[in-house]
Amino acid sequence: MISVDWVGFEAMDPLRFVLVCLAGWINRQQQDVIAYLNEEVAVLKEQIGRKRIPFTDAQRRRLAVKARKLRLGRLREIANIVTPQTVYSWHRRFVAKKYDSSKTRVGRPRIRTDVSKLVVQFAKENSGWGYGSIEGALINLGHDIGRSTIARILKDAGIPILPRRRGGMTWEQFLKVHWEVIAATDFFTTEIWTLKGLVRYHVLFVIRLATREVKIVGVVPEPDGEWMMQMGRNLLDSEGGFLVGCRYLIHDRGKVFTNEFRKLVGSSGVRPIRLPRKSPNLSAYAERWVRSAREMCIDRLIFFGEDSVLQERPRRQNLLHFSCALV
Repeated sequence: MISVDWVGFEAMDPLRFVLVCLAGWINRQQQDVIAYLNEEVAVLKEQIGRKRIPFTDAQRRRLAVKARKLRLGRLREIANIVTPQTVYSWHRRFVAKKYDSSKTRVGRPRIRTDVSKLVVQFAKENSGWGYGSIEGALINLGHDIGRSTIARILKDAGIPILPRRRGGMTWEQFLKVHWEVIAATDFFTTEIWTLKGLVRYHVLFVIRLATREVKIVGVVPEPDGEWMMQMGRNLLDSEGGFLVGCRYLIHDRGKVFTNEFRKLVGSSGVRPIRLPRKSPNLSAYAERWVRSAREMCIDRLIFFGEDSVLQERPRRQNLLHFSCALV
C-alpha cells in the first residue's frame, strides 16, 4: 500500500504525482521479476550440480554483450552461471577471432633461386656495395627482400658480412656508443568499445633505451600525417618534451612516419633513424615493451572509450598507469 503525504500532494503537480506512482509500481514489478529469475537460476543450478555447462559461441557473445554494460562489482553480485573472469576471457577471444587469419595464412614465401643468384652476383661484381645498395638494385628489378635476407644469402655463399665489406659500425656498436641519447618509437593496437562497437585504436609510444622510460604519446583510430606532426611537436616541446636531450629516434618504415615528420624531428637536433624492412630485432627494446604491456595490461582489461586509455581517473587502472609500472 502506498502512503501519501497529503501536504506534499497539494504542492505537487497531479500529473507528476501519477508518474511517480507509476514509476514506483514498475520498479516494484521489475524487482519481483528479477527475484523470480534469480531463484529460477538457483534451482536450475541445484539440478545440474557441479556439471560444466556447455555454451555455444552465440550464447557466449550474448552474455558478453550484456555483461559489458555492468560494472565488475555488480557483475560479481548477480552472475550465477559464469564468473566475471570467464566473461572477460570470452571478450578477449572474440577480439582475437576478429583478426584471425589462420585459414588464409601461408607463411613467409621462399626466396627464389634466381633472386638468390642475383644477390650473390651483385655482391661479387660490386665489392663496394653494402646491403642497402644490393637491396635498392633488387627493388629496381622488382624484387623486394629485406637486408637480413640478403645477409643470410651472402653468408650461405661465403661472402663477408656487411661490416667487413664496408668497414662501417655495426648496429650493436652504434647502440653502445650512443646508448644514453637514443629513443625508439612505434605503434601497437588495442580494441576499444565505443558507441559504434568494437574499434581498433593505434597507440603511439616512445621509449628511452637507457632508462626504459615510456611515454604514451597519443591514441587514434587511424593516424595520419597531420596527427603525427602534432605528436612530433608535443615530443619536441622545449618545456617538458619527452625527446628533449635525445639525439637519435629509431622508427620503422611505417607510412605514418612521413618525410615531414622526419624533417620536423631533424630540425630540433634529433636525428631520425629509419630501420630496414622486416627487421623488428633492430628495435628489440620497443618490441619487448609492447609484449610486456599486452601480457600485463592490455589482455587483462576491457577499454570503454578513448579516455580509458589515456586519462587518470579514481579507482581505474588504465594503459598510462601500466606504462609507468612496466619500466
